[in-house]
Amino acid sequence: MSLEGFIENFGEQFEETNVNELKPNTKFHKLDEWSSMMALSVISMIDEKYGVLMSLNDLKALSTIEDIYKAIIVRK
Repeated sequence: MSLEGFIENFGEQFEETNVNELKPNTKFHKLDEWSSMMALSVISMIDEKYGVLMSLNDLKALSTIEDIYKAIIVRK
């Protein structure tokens, strides 16, 4: 799993946000489209694509897209 691939998978969860705007240091909580429903969608994607269970509290404790990626790597 590469960081670039993860960013692409992360970006696919959004309808209005262009994946090309997403960078490793993007603070995902500040994205206009971010919501609790979006968080659940990301958590589901992480489980399905990477086999890693993450809670809402886990996600809330992270800041950037790269932070999510690193949390997945540690749990694999």
